[in-house]
Amino acid sequence: MNASSAISLPGARSGRGLAAAGDRMTFCLGIAVEQGLVGLADTRVLSGNECLVARKTATYQGPGFSFFVMTSGLRSLRDKILLYFEEAFARGSEERDRLFKAVNLYARQVRRVAEEDRAALERAELHFNSSALIGGQMLGDSTHRLFLVYPEGNWVEIGPDTPYQIIGASGFGKPILERTVTHADSMLYAFKVGLLAFDATRLCASDVDFPVDVLLYQRGSFELVEQRYQRDDLREISAWWQERMRRSVHDLPSEWIEAAFNRLTRAEVCESR
Repeated sequence: MNASSAISLPGARSGRGLAAAGDRMTFCLGIAVEQGLVGLADTRVLSGNECLVARKTATYQGPGFSFFVMTSGLRSLRDKILLYFEEAFARGSEERDRLFKAVNLYARQVRRVAEEDRAALERAELHFNSSALIGGQMLGDSTHRLFLVYPEGNWVEIGPDTPYQIIGASGFGKPILERTVTHADSMLYAFKVGLLAFDATRLCASDVDFPVDVLLYQRGSFELVEQRYQRDDLREISAWWQERMRRSVHDLPSEWIEAAFNRLTRAEVCESR
């Protein structure tokens, strides 16, 4: 099998060489449920006076394997790591039976680029800050898997107890994920929650925005589905969710809250007298 037939990378290295501000400019979310995997990644690379869009996902598919890589950190590091990884993955076949072996291969390229570029980055007062989410399935895997790769090259598997992971701007979307998504949920439910987590993040973080790339993988299918959504595609969902939250606040059971509020207002009236 040659490299071109083994690897499908639609737009995986768009915008090569651009130096992004780093993790804070990224929202990449991976969710692992029993049925499969859901991945979402924003596409903003630079912001401020200049705003550019580039893909932060790469997909790899072939006979008996299908997986994706989503990255955060300096764009130049991401592009170099992926280039090294693609070259190594295309050469070898021993990493194609289990996904963790491909993750190990990717991690080795992270350490390789760190050795090559860390000193130059530090001289420029930049940090080596490349993180990745890798999810999918290979023929030797009993089920789909999702891994988080740290900038040091070590990794952890995302398990059923906390079936999601965000790299980049994590604080704004985490509350809804923590409250709602479980490993037993359907892919459709996870997809909905993921969209709401992205919507919360792009509203609060000026460096995260549309378009958003979505990746779906169903267990045992060895096929990834990719779709890009623009702002207008999700405008109705965002407006509906905002109105539903406002309505929920009004409907919140609040006897003790109202009692406390009434005590406060009575105290204010007494003080004003």
